Amino acid sequence: MSVSTCPSSPVSSRDVQACEPRELDAVDRAIVLATQAGLPLVPDPWGAVGREVGLSGEAVLERMQAMQARGVIRRVAAVPNHYRLGYVANGMTVWNVDDAHVARLGREVAALEGVSHCYRRPRHLPHWPYNLFAMLHGRSHDEVERQASVLRECLGEACRDHRILYSSRILKKTGLRLAGSRPGAASDIERRG
Repeated sequence: MSVSTCPSSPVSSRDVQACEPRELDAVDRAIVLATQAGLPLVPDPWGAVGREVGLSGEAVLERMQAMQARGVIRRVAAVPNHYRLGYVANGMTVWNVDDAHVARLGREVAALEGVSHCYRRPRHLPHWPYNLFAMLHGRSHDEVERQASVLRECLGEACRDHRILYSSRILKKTGLRLAGSRPGAASDIERRG
């Protein structure tokens, strides 16, 4: 399981906002440090984290929910390794979509089966006319190309051009990491909190 410590409010490329700093007390910081590489894969992950930071599992869950409500944590989600599942063809499809329709069509594309990520990005003319990005995963390039044809139909006349950019290597993917080490002793946390 992955814990993403990114701002929870969506930010569009047209409406970039500075993120307000959010304060973490020592206990919340210890929970983030203990979970930022992922939750333990055990029957009671909250209890396992709680034992590490000197809290009950219920208290850890409550604090994580509060951090999520404040926007400190964006989500807690499973992140499967799609390569190990056989999805070895990974294509970022880039689309040149009419700006008058891109917001509506982007939501439709994001809802399509097979689209794992969908973003609107600024064009960089004259060399890069693409403003809608959608990540597709398949067991072969042919499968990704079939998925891209479904996206092309969805975009209709609003789409002027597209490309599929296939991954050429696997990069280590991690979210934001706080500096510091995982909590050492429960008594350390209790003294601070």
